[in-house]
Amino acid sequence: MAGKPSRALVLYCNGLARFIGPSHYHLHSLASKASCGFLTLPSAPPYESEDDRVVREFAVLMDACEAYTDQLHSNTKMPTISERFMGMKAVIITKNSSLKVFGAKLGLTVLESNDLVKNLHSLAEVPADVVASELLNLLGFKEGKTLETSEYDLVCVHVGDGGRVSGEKNKAVAKDMEYVNSLVGDIMKIAQPGSEIGSRLHLSLMMSYGHVPEDDDPNLSVLTTKDEKKSDLLMLFPRQSYTMRGENQRQDVRHHFPMLIAQWQYGVTRKYMTKHGGNLAIPADRFIHEVAFKLWKAPNYGA
Repeated sequence: MAGKPSRALVLYCNGLARFIGPSHYHLHSLASKASCGFLTLPSAPPYESEDDRVVREFAVLMDACEAYTDQLHSNTKMPTISERFMGMKAVIITKNSSLKVFGAKLGLTVLESNDLVKNLHSLAEVPADVVASELLNLLGFKEGKTLETSEYDLVCVHVGDGGRVSGEKNKAVAKDMEYVNSLVGDIMKIAQPGSEIGSRLHLSLMMSYGHVPEDDDPNLSVLTTKDEKKSDLLMLFPRQSYTMRGENQRQDVRHHFPMLIAQWQYGVTRKYMTKHGGNLAIPADRFIHEVAFKLWKAPNYGA
């Protein structure tokens, strides 16, 4: 645990996981240093629109899915991020109009690209190093130094539309991927090991699959395969923790197409030499609690 509270930058890459390639050097470099794993999501309701999916999955990450469902049927006020996490100051940067509305209901400050860097319509219009610097400025990291106070404790950047991809959209996705790769590289360069920023910045990179088929894909599943269950004690094989909430078993867990997550903070991140990543699989609704703990805004929820 760090000697001072961290400040968190979250890059949420919606629908981009399937497009990670060998050329994305900075993403692979981050994965080699980070604690990596999977975030499992609930199954999607039938006939869900693309905008609804984007908002619902973000609600899960904020552990606000029940509040999200309730607000679809009433005007009940949802508890804000600040109320839930000891005054946490959080902002989301997105161009998705539905996500802007929901983010505001959660008490997040909502910014667009041109609020971050003046006179641009998308982050990709300026060099990634400029955007990286502006994002870190929001967290009180400026010119290699950590300011005593910051405008925000948590900055969340939403990239990618996550929809079905074809034709011209393929070009947009490729552009998003190259930009995320460059952005990660520039952030890690600024927060390099041994720097003042590196020990205080908690970076989370999440890559989701966006819209996914209903059927399980054994090649993209977090379930233990039959080949790995060759024990005579198979009937005693324990339920995995991501399928549980407290003492109760979760009734709706999507085992396939989990979100990919890499979390890194110099001097804080623990590295594990395991085949499937240090975190294995955890429910996506535990994400915000883990980050809040690093910011000293919540007690540790697990071991």
